[in-house]
Amino acid sequence: MSSDLEEQEDELLALHSIFDSEEFIRNESNNAGELRVSAELPPHFSVSLTEGETVRQYEISFLPHLLLTFTFPADYPSSSPPSFTLTCSWLTPTQLSALGSHLTDLYQATRGAVVLFSWVQFLREDVLRFLDIHTTLELPSDDHSSQASQNTALSLTKNNPGASESGSTDEQSWNSTDVEVSASASSGKLDTQGAAASMPVQETLTAGLSLTPSQTLLSQILIHDAEQRQKAFAFTVFDCSVCCVGWLGSDCVHLSECGHILCKGCLAEFCRIRITEGNVRGVTCPQANCTASPTPAQVKDLVGDELFSRYDRLLLMSTLDRMSDVTYCPQRACGSPVILEKSSTAAMCSVCNFAFCVICKKTYHGTNNCAPKASVAKRRILTDEQQGVVDLPQSREGMKVLMDDYTGGSKERKRLLLNRYGRKAMQVILPEYLSEDWVVIHSKNCPHCFCKIQKDGGCNMMTCTRCRRRFCWRCLTRLPEFGAGGHFEDGTCSLHTGYN
Repeated sequence: MSSDLEEQEDELLALHSIFDSEEFIRNESNNAGELRVSAELPPHFSVSLTEGETVRQYEISFLPHLLLTFTFPADYPSSSPPSFTLTCSWLTPTQLSALGSHLTDLYQATRGAVVLFSWVQFLREDVLRFLDIHTTLELPSDDHSSQASQNTALSLTKNNPGASESGSTDEQSWNSTDVEVSASASSGKLDTQGAAASMPVQETLTAGLSLTPSQTLLSQILIHDAEQRQKAFAFTVFDCSVCCVGWLGSDCVHLSECGHILCKGCLAEFCRIRITEGNVRGVTCPQANCTASPTPAQVKDLVGDELFSRYDRLLLMSTLDRMSDVTYCPQRACGSPVILEKSSTAAMCSVCNFAFCVICKKTYHGTNNCAPKASVAKRRILTDEQQGVVDLPQSREGMKVLMDDYTGGSKERKRLLLNRYGRKAMQVILPEYLSEDWVVIHSKNCPHCFCKIQKDGGCNMMTCTRCRRRFCWRCLTRLPEFGAGGHFEDGTCSLHTGYN
């Protein structure tokens, strides 16, 4: 008897040294414990669920563990096997029964020797082959499953009533198999006489929609697979293609669109520079000739809330700019996006109700033709972009940030920007475009000769420096040569308020 106790203690110590705390838990009070075993899956293994004519199939790398809860009788291993409970959420009662019988057969084949490690090896390496599961685990549909009426986890219990005084064992008693299917719809736990439950069954109730038991099991398997994939990724070392340094996956970002893996430091700096420049379309994978983009959640995690807010705003603007049926309200106080109608040159802002011509961006003037020419700098940018000469930011805000970065940067920074965008783009095209853009925003046309006028002070009664005619700056009304003040006395415009 003392020899059995020593072998039990040695076996428990060996299990403790081999498995981590998530795989093996020991009950110190009565030489018992539990082992969580993950079955090894072959490459390209998948799980499928058939619902009527619909087949849902997903490739996975991990299945929820099998839980082996055991207790050593006093005469183990010399005469009796361990009493055990085998629990699994993705096996049927018949499959669990077959596994339980095979575990007892393994003990019989090596009677007198410790057996738990052999059991774990079998459950990990050979359980799928033993159950004739090769490349696909087919989940039972709710129409044909024994679990159809309740969310269940499957549990197989093998009990050993104990040995006789002479130490012999009634083989028939512990060879008998008792399969228990324990309902767990309310708590998600198993009724296994103190044994720990397998992965809890998740009750998914979303907007009044309840998943069927088979759908819940499929969801549970997919969630477990995703969690284990992420855990395996976090503890694997990858070489960053930018800095060529090996990093743990927990310090890396995996771009699912292209599969490239980069360290967070390199990708974060790359994203910060592009967002600061306003080139949000350039927030892509840094690998050469790769156009894949990180997800918005990855960008937010890399650059923080403040820069991500700018990225989100500029990306929306860039997306709208690329839509041929979207323009912007020309009112400086509004600027809201407006959806165009293909059959009309008129548009109305839904925010400020301003009706304007989509061609000249002025108050709608009916069917009169107007075709404003693009500015010289703008045409030059468009031409050069079509020829692949420059890669300037798409928005005015991005161009202004880039110009400020160049004019206020160090010699080294200016050199880097010149190498990146070219001397012509930085010193000729960009300043011209921003100057013309500034004129458009901060000037108005004289209602008499249409000359560009900038107001830098004084009252709202303006005199054009070109034609010497008077007009109101606020509403651009032409004023008579004599009695012009009457417009401000009798109308809604004020003579001395505002410099807009």
